[in-house]
Amino acid sequence: MSFLDSLFAKKEQSVLGVDIGSSSLKVVQLRKEGGKAVLETYGELALGPYGGGEVGQATSLSAEQISETLRDLLREAKVTTKSSGVSIPFSRSLLSLVNLPYRKNKDEQKTIIELEARKYIPVPIGEVQLDWFIVPKIGPKESDGEQQTVEVLIVAVHNDELATLQQVMKGADLNASFYEIEIFSTIRAVVDEPIKPVLVLDIGAASTKIYVIEQGVVAFSHSISTGSQDITRAISVSSGVSISRAEAVKKEQGIGSDPEHGSPELVFSRIFSEARRVLMQYETTSKKSISSVVLTGGGGVTRSLSAYARNVFSIDVHVADPFSKTEAPAFMRPILEDIGPEFAVAVGLALRKLAEI
Repeated sequence: MSFLDSLFAKKEQSVLGVDIGSSSLKVVQLRKEGGKAVLETYGELALGPYGGGEVGQATSLSAEQISETLRDLLREAKVTTKSSGVSIPFSRSLLSLVNLPYRKNKDEQKTIIELEARKYIPVPIGEVQLDWFIVPKIGPKESDGEQQTVEVLIVAVHNDELATLQQVMKGADLNASFYEIEIFSTIRAVVDEPIKPVLVLDIGAASTKIYVIEQGVVAFSHSISTGSQDITRAISVSSGVSISRAEAVKKEQGIGSDPEHGSPELVFSRIFSEARRVLMQYETTSKKSISSVVLTGGGGVTRSLSAYARNVFSIDVHVADPFSKTEAPAFMRPILEDIGPEFAVAVGLALRKLAEI
């Protein structure tokens, strides 16, 4: 073996996180170096133009069209690996947090969970992939004789959705070792609080997802049909500019945008009012206080949004910074902080994939 051969043999494998959103595709490529995640490349490509629409618009493309877009993105971002993990849209999955009888025997517990799961899934069990997680208890641990129930997060994804994603990845010539519901990728990338409940406000293009995360597990979830494309559309209509120009105005000027461009504040107020209602409902029913709010998703990059959100929630609010979990050149940090909310899912996927190495 020559010196160069041994040098290249030490190089760690690179991995890719692929986030297939409703309005764009995002990829993040990482490699492991000295036990750390090193950012190699990232990229985003809008799906709107591939479906006859504009940048920022949610689309409904075929697997072939998404594969074509993904191939273009991989080329533009200069991605060098095929080893990847892929997101599953929250809207195409089912999550239920339920209390079930506790059994000391693990096989008995598994049987009870799988039988009870059928009650919460509105389609035949053979049509979905089922998974579940037992939520750790907070406080003094009960003895086996005292514990009566166990809290379980039941997760189901329809086989058709997985088949479509597999078709997309095959068309893009990528090898995916796992498919993960986007909220779990987001948690890995942006939630650092290990115990206290955190509210994640994920403002996507077509909808906004509201999650309460406790001990790294989804304790509550809610979705509303207003998203960042509604903000873009409001600016476009009121100011008479294109959707793509309105998208740029939203990111550049944000909440305090010039009135002639149509302030997005009215749409954001609807989103935040609903999120505050969810927060209050959770605190009332669980008798626990939300410790902080994390803003993520494409809408999370809107300028001045965190300051506006602090006035609404009156608790700690911060914008997601998933790239903080990666090593990158110092000069790139301001850019990565600005775009971070859009890349939370892709970073979370890449971090999980990196753990497989």
